Amino acid sequence: MFQGRFVHQIDVKGRVSIPAGIRMELQRRSQLAPTLTIRPDHLVLYAHDDFQVFADRLLSVDPLNLGGQELARFFIAHSEACAPDSQGRILIPSFMREHAKLDKEVMIAGVGNCIEIWDRRRFDDKHARTLARFDEISAEVSRLGH
Repeated sequence: MFQGRFVHQIDVKGRVSIPAGIRMELQRRSQLAPTLTIRPDHLVLYAHDDFQVFADRLLSVDPLNLGGQELARFFIAHSEACAPDSQGRILIPSFMREHAKLDKEVMIAGVGNCIEIWDRRRFDDKHARTLARFDEISAEVSRLGH
């Protein structure tokens, strides 16, 4: 499981260092390069096999379901394999950096089966909004059950 949060700098070439513990867990989960994809306001890094499970779920939706097609296009067309280099850095493509508004400081957050990569300020803002709605969110999740 991926967990914890780490502040790192993104360099001028668009590379960011992935913490050693996260790199080891990525390698444990799959021998193939991890996959980076977009979300509306951040990026998500999956071990290759975990992304395959995610993509298979998207692709299992009825092909006539236009919403399902849109989601598959959003996540899969905007994904790329990104193997860490010898120094443990991944190169984040420019279109992904622009999409997530990554500039200098990034927050790398382990979130169970994936790693989120945020602009530090956007992460802090999202965290504050979550705290402000914590009771409401907890009640909603509790109603969903297991």
